[in-house]
Amino acid sequence: MVWDGAVVVIPAHDEARALPTCLKAVVTAAACASVPVSIVVVLDSCTDESASLAGRFGADVQFVEVEARNVGAARAAGFTHARQTIGGDESRIWYATTDADSVVDPDWLIRQMGADADMVLGVVRVANWRQHSAASVRRYLAGYRAKMRRAGGGHDHVHGANMGFRADGYWDIGGFAALTSDEDVDLVRRFERAGRRIHRDAGSSVVTSARVQGRAPRGFASHLRTVSRRDGAA
Repeated sequence: MVWDGAVVVIPAHDEARALPTCLKAVVTAAACASVPVSIVVVLDSCTDESASLAGRFGADVQFVEVEARNVGAARAAGFTHARQTIGGDESRIWYATTDADSVVDPDWLIRQMGADADMVLGVVRVANWRQHSAASVRRYLAGYRAKMRRAGGGHDHVHGANMGFRADGYWDIGGFAALTSDEDVDLVRRFERAGRRIHRDAGSSVVTSARVQGRAPRGFASHLRTVSRRDGAA
């Protein structure tokens, strides 16, 4: 498939500290791609200095403000903004999304757009486990590895921090729903029900935060808290 361009959406709620590192990595990944890439940061109900970052990362990075307190609605707002302002043939536009506390690799977009699929799902890795005990880390890693499917290099994980999809496929199934958690899982299920080709790429890994206080009620941070609570029961 020859793509005309790509869009990356990053939802953020009070992420002024993490956003610069996230954006530097996404801008690098965009520069490595062979097509124009637009980056949309959706500031959702921010009360910190996140908005002051607008304009610091080039003309291809746009900031949009919403008052939703809802990660699904924030991701959806980013792609709606891109559709209204960028346009183009949606059958030749690639969409990707990550999180403000995550850092993508330089080949992140290249791998997604080269996969010959309607949706690409990657995995995550944690670089800093300082807030967690060694026992918690071992339990987390054992559980995570258990969901890796060795055959064909696939996996059973879904992360909003590391996913991409065709623009036309996204709009055909209705886009992200306004869910406070599991908006990524919901989108994948609808792609599956529509019979879309989904590539689960275990080789596409994004660094994400191991913080225990996250933005989504049942997000990655909630999962890590659950794993850590088992320390007292061990």
